Amino acid sequence: MNDEIAELEHKASEPEFWNDMEKSQRILQKIKTLKSKLDNFEAISTQWEDLITLSDLGLEEQDESVIPEVGEGLEKIKNSLEALRLETLLTGPYDKNNAILTLHAGAGGTEAQDWVQMLLRMFTRWAENKGYQVEILDYLDGDEAGVKSVTIQIIGENAYGYMKSEKGVHRLVRISPFDASGRRHTSFASLDVMPELDESIEIDINPEDIKMDVYRASGAGGQHINKTSSAVRLTHIPTGVVVACQTQRSQFQNKDTAMKMLKAKLFDIKEREQKEKIEDLKGLQMDIAWGSQIRSYVFCPYTLVKDHRTNYENGNVNAVMDGELDGFINAYLSMDKKAVKTD
Repeated sequence: MNDEIAELEHKASEPEFWNDMEKSQRILQKIKTLKSKLDNFEAISTQWEDLITLSDLGLEEQDESVIPEVGEGLEKIKNSLEALRLETLLTGPYDKNNAILTLHAGAGGTEAQDWVQMLLRMFTRWAENKGYQVEILDYLDGDEAGVKSVTIQIIGENAYGYMKSEKGVHRLVRISPFDASGRRHTSFASLDVMPELDESIEIDINPEDIKMDVYRASGAGGQHINKTSSAVRLTHIPTGVVVACQTQRSQFQNKDTAMKMLKAKLFDIKEREQKEKIEDLKGLQMDIAWGSQIRSYVFCPYTLVKDHRTNYENGNVNAVMDGELDGFINAYLSMDKKAVKTD
């Protein structure tokens, strides 16, 4: 890795390096990524050497008080190694990009809208635990409680690579707090995940194919909310794709962000279908209901979260709802990696 970094830094020092701005940015980003991986590895190596020294000292002095510290250190190293291993599974061309997540309530009415709010908290907690920044782009309150739909951006390296595993329908089974009879309810919510694309990705969008609506923002946002019609909704007429942004400070900023979201959505559709003409792609969304879920979260009569693609399970549903998703992400990425090798 040191040799690769040295080679790339040599290229960056050449006089003609900045002649191709796009290429130079890619090289600089790769240098940054490689250095980050090297720093992480060296930090783990240092922690391991310190633990060995501490263990030897404890044995020499017959000091049992070091045992808890050694155990804690081993756990930290284990977690760091797992994080590094997870990174090795991120080999997609856009895995390192920021992620745009959109949650929609499905079958279940108020229950489903409350479920969207719970999922929003879960993904936000996961992102914050990773040190990522979370920004709400669009937010539509539920009729009585919860959230009908919400779009957030998770900003940080590898955000999309991790979050792409969460794309699909999420199913909730619990005793409804909105049911006076205390009956068990099943609710659904869908999650769409897209990478934020940089300017090097070209998507041909005809301005005449876009319908723009402006309206007063509502829900989550800053003090400017509801004062002016700054929120923007864009509809791509050929495909029916709709995106919206309401949390930026001006209509111009909201439109700019919405265009990035539309670009990412159309690119995602084009990639998945492997077709050249975006206007031919319609009706790709599955029903947000029974039979299409990727994961079930059961609160009653037992507690279990199960991913139906990988069969990975976690019986601590509260920990999962607090953002403990790495086990599910790891299982999905490992499965996806094996599938790629088989192909």
